[in-house]
Amino acid sequence: MSSLDQPLNQQVQTLYSEHHGWLQGWLQRKLGNRCEAADLAHDTFLRLLTRQVIKPLGNEPRALLTHIAKGLMIDRWRRQDLERAYLETIAHLPAAEVPSPETRYLILETLWRIEALLRELPEQTRETFLLSQIEGLTYAQIATRLNVSLITVKRHMRAAFIACLSVA
Repeated sequence: MSSLDQPLNQQVQTLYSEHHGWLQGWLQRKLGNRCEAADLAHDTFLRLLTRQVIKPLGNEPRALLTHIAKGLMIDRWRRQDLERAYLETIAHLPAAEVPSPETRYLILETLWRIEALLRELPEQTRETFLLSQIEGLTYAQIATRLNVSLITVKRHMRAAFIACLSVA
């Protein structure tokens, strides 16, 4: 029976038993942290389980595992950068205005979801949205800067706002 004839969970179990130790060691060398490496190795196999089908692996199952793990590392670094920026921002607030730990986590979770959503938007839609919401430019200023029509700016903003509603 080939690996593709096996049920998905059995394929992942086989990959796990044969490559988990190697993957965790590889991640530990990349991250320099055993606990983070263990978490990401675990997340890598969870990601495999959420796939509908594992494509033929040939002789390179480690290539698939490292590809998934690299994507997860990048996601984790993005989240950490966003969290660090948020914490630096609230560090300047008066003590009475600092949100509670629960509120901070809810805000961070929302920021992570928005950041992931923005990454999925088409480049020009994302740029239009950020120019409006972060830089505070008017639609006319955005149209001039991007050398597009006002209608195009409105179309991009509408698409971005609709996408943002999915986070709410």
